[in-house]
Amino acid sequence: MPQPPQPRCPPNCHACGLRDFAAFTELPAGALDAINRARSHTTVGRAGSTLIRENQANSQLYTLYSGWAFRYSTLKDGRRQILNFLLPGDLMGLQQEFGDDAAHGVELLTDCALCVFKGDSLWELYREHPRLGYDITWLAAHEEGNVDDNLLTAGRRNALERVAMLLLQLYRRLDRLGLAEGGSIEFPLTQQHIADALGLSLVHTNKTLRRLVHLGLHTIEDGRLSILNPRALARIAEYYDQPPRLLPLL
Repeated sequence: MPQPPQPRCPPNCHACGLRDFAAFTELPAGALDAINRARSHTTVGRAGSTLIRENQANSQLYTLYSGWAFRYSTLKDGRRQILNFLLPGDLMGLQQEFGDDAAHGVELLTDCALCVFKGDSLWELYREHPRLGYDITWLAAHEEGNVDDNLLTAGRRNALERVAMLLLQLYRRLDRLGLAEGGSIEFPLTQQHIADALGLSLVHTNKTLRRLVHLGLHTIEDGRLSILNPRALARIAEYYDQPPRLLPLL
């Protein structure tokens, strides 16, 4: 099924469409000016392309403006672990900014539009705009919390709980961005992506998804995920609503 065209990044951060979403914090004009100066350019990437390569130096940061991507690590024999899925507003490249080489890769799952920031822009933001420096630190801590959640899922949740958790988590993240329509969201993931994210075999992933469908909890059709019974999914995953906090956006 052809993908819908992704919105392009605006030429100026003051015209950023993401900032219209209620999920993100508001910033004073001076802070937006600083972000605009730190941004070097915008770019688009094709689905399946690699944005950041494992074990290679990368001096740029990216904000995903539209589309889907994912962070991953691989073993020498090619086995891949998807660490997390990246959605509009997510900051990419922060992890390797503090090290020599990228400890993970980033692949674009769909066509994407991205804002690109200068490699040394973090220092100016920390030095001249403490509020933005705090926001960047908060994003790093938030990412660590997501990794903790994923470790709990992989280590203690069974297959049914893992898949229920992932489906509900992705739905809620996109719903916060106003990208859910009638209980459904764009869903470009294959069963292989789900298996690589949850540490399951492809066969087990297929059986688990079919079981949830038979229970009447969700459907995946024509590239869209529909959540039919969010309460039941939440009970299975033990993943309940928390008071949402506004997210910083670089």
